[in-house]
Amino acid sequence: MRVTQRAQRIEPFYVMEMAKAAQAVAQAARGTDRPMVFLNIGEPDFTAPPLVQEAAAKAIRDGRTQYTNALGLDALRERISAWYASRFQVQVPASRIVMTAGASAALQLACLALVEAGDEVLMPDPSYPCNRHFVSAADGRAVLLPAGPEQRFQLSAEQVKAHWGAHTRGVLLASPSNPTGTSIAAAELARIHEEVTQRGGITMVDEIYLGLSYEQAFGQTSLALDDQIISINSFSKYFNMTGWRLGWMVVPQSLVPVIERLAQNLFICPSSLAQHAALACFEPESLAIYEERRAAFKARRDLFIPQLNDMGLTVPVMPDGAFYAWADGRAACAKLGLPDSWALAEHVMREAHVAITPGRDFGVHAPGDYVRFSTASSMADLNTAAQRLRELLEAA
Repeated sequence: MRVTQRAQRIEPFYVMEMAKAAQAVAQAARGTDRPMVFLNIGEPDFTAPPLVQEAAAKAIRDGRTQYTNALGLDALRERISAWYASRFQVQVPASRIVMTAGASAALQLACLALVEAGDEVLMPDPSYPCNRHFVSAADGRAVLLPAGPEQRFQLSAEQVKAHWGAHTRGVLLASPSNPTGTSIAAAELARIHEEVTQRGGITMVDEIYLGLSYEQAFGQTSLALDDQIISINSFSKYFNMTGWRLGWMVVPQSLVPVIERLAQNLFICPSSLAQHAALACFEPESLAIYEERRAAFKARRDLFIPQLNDMGLTVPVMPDGAFYAWADGRAACAKLGLPDSWALAEHVMREAHVAITPGRDFGVHAPGDYVRFSTASSMADLNTAAQRLRELLEAA
């Protein structure tokens, strides 16, 4: 059977490949005194708060499980609009908000609406691998520009200006970022958007970790710039609803009917059950729980990253959001006699029973230098992992 070139361009999701290997090792270690500690998947260990769960159950009981409008429930779009106003002091009309089947669907819709065959989209290296694959699936090409710790692993306006070419369509950024947990400073983002706008391009910003910002200098939505930004968001991370597959996008008003037409044909609508449940995310009781959990994620960051630094797995830029640590693994590889971060992740998984993610997924310029730790796990798991890693390195 002939497979399309488009499908062949999509690389394996190595995060998941490593996760499968970790599950096999974990199965063998079950019942021992060294069970696997999973710090590899970016998923909160919290689940949806009680009011959200109750809203889902009530929707089932009331039979509210049929199709919604392709743009989503009007009531939910209004709730999100109000959240932008109260949380970020930004006015975002509900008419510009489109509910989607997770942030993945939002990114796919944005790329299909705006990226033609042969178009190039500038992105930082490192960045979340699926984002570049959405560009590729639309027959575009992601251009990965090296972004080191001196610029917080984010694109700069100077890079955008220097690398804009005849086929460049725009930029796809993430703030805070997966895998680094770093955000783009507001002033720099404004300069990037100005460079893009002057060239008639598009600025897309993945903001799915925006609610999980910890530093006053960051944590502002890109939508504060103007009404031409395309912002992608999700109920998975801050709202702890990963498997519910519900997200949203904010687009310029003129783009709404285009996105609606694509969504009608590709998805019909997001999950009606998830939408009815998500209305309860914005109740004061739920928002209070989310803020408590945000503080818990910050405390985990503050506990774990200094331990990594002390043992030579240096995190060169302290994450200001999300729940990741992007650690330089070169010193650890040298100490253990390993060639790169993939070998380091495998070694740590098999010898210390700690599952982490190598850098191969996240870029092409230095994929063997870094490893990603998820700090979404409990304090106990993070302390156990740190102890095992320390023992492994000290024994080398």
